[in-house]
This record gives sequence, structure tokens and C-alpha cells, in this order.
Amino acid sequence: MKRKTWFYIVFFMILFGGFYVFLFATIDSSKSLLPVLNVVQPFSFERQDGQQISEKDVAGKVYAAEFFFTTCDGICPKMNRNMKKVFEQFKNEDDFLILSHTVDPKTDDAARLKTYADSLGADIKTWWFLTGSKDSLYKTARESYILDDPNNNAADIDEQFLHTQFFALIDRNGRVRGIYDGLKKDEIEKLITDIKDLLKEERTGQPV
Repeated sequence: MKRKTWFYIVFFMILFGGFYVFLFATIDSSKSLLPVLNVVQPFSFERQDGQQISEKDVAGKVYAAEFFFTTCDGICPKMNRNMKKVFEQFKNEDDFLILSHTVDPKTDDAARLKTYADSLGADIKTWWFLTGSKDSLYKTARESYILDDPNNNAADIDEQFLHTQFFALIDRNGRVRGIYDGLKKDEIEKLITDIKDLLKEERTGQPV
């Protein structure tokens, strides 16, 4: 009876051991478990150095996106202090970028954005400050990065003012993989962790 009991114990140990070996062998550790929330649509904006950039310039890179304005004395300074922590963490990572879009392009031209970027010590190699037409900026915030209700695009653009504290995280394939509160320390730490996670993913070349 004792021998039969040991037989079953060993049998089930082998069975469960084989199951876990199979389970881990079939999991692709190079793929993040972060969900795909949206796909970024084509865009074209002017960078702080006057260069025109588009979605082609960020293809194959992981990046964080935010929306702010240089004259903001409310949430924007804290948002960009927190974004600077992200910048400091990844400033030497060739496959990472930060895209900071103004929501007040009438005031924030490329020259003003450069002055603002320089005040933060932002290296243009990693941190881009972008301006463009108001409708294009707002449409990108809402329909690509889902940082505001897309239905707000229906209102008269001249009467709109977008003011969001949230950051979006985009993978190498131009897909939104996370939204983070740019004012909260734990959310910034989560963003940094998720960036590291996405940097391990390979580009498929086929956004989903």
C-alpha cells in the first residue's frame, strides 16, 4: 500500500512538473502583457528646432506622449518635473523618446518651445517639444492617444482648450499600451517599469 502511495505521489509530481515546463516554454517572455488600447494615426508637427516630424520619425521606438502649454502655472510644471524623471531614466536609450505637445500653439511656437525645453535641460535627442495646428494637436490627443474624449472634437476648435494631466505610452508598432496620471508618483514609477517592459519587445511592423 505504501509503495502504491509513493507511486501516485511521484506520478503526479512528474505530471505537474511537465505541465509547468510546457507552460513556461510556450510563453513568449519578449512580449509585454500590457493591453493594446489604440493605434496612433498619422501626424505631422513642428519640433522645437524647427524640424517637421511625423509618425515615421518615431517608428520602431517606444515613446511617452503628453500635452501641456508653456504659460501653464497649474498642473503642467509638476507634470514636466515628473516627465523629467522619465527623461533622466532613459536619456541614453536610443529606442526611447518623449513627445510633449503644446495645447496652445498660438502662443507656443517652435522658438518658445525650445526656450522651455532648454529650461528643463531636455536633450532633443530624447525629448521633443511639438507644435502645429490646434485641430491637429487636439485630434491627436483624443483620437490617437485617447487622453481626452474624442467627441469633444465636434465642438468649435476656437472655443476648445484641452488640459489633461495624463501621459500615454506607445510601443514600437505605434500602439497605445498604457495611460498614466502624470501627477502621481506611483503612476510615474509604473510608467518607467512599463517602458522597460516595452523596450524588450520587438517591432512587428504590423500595428494591430
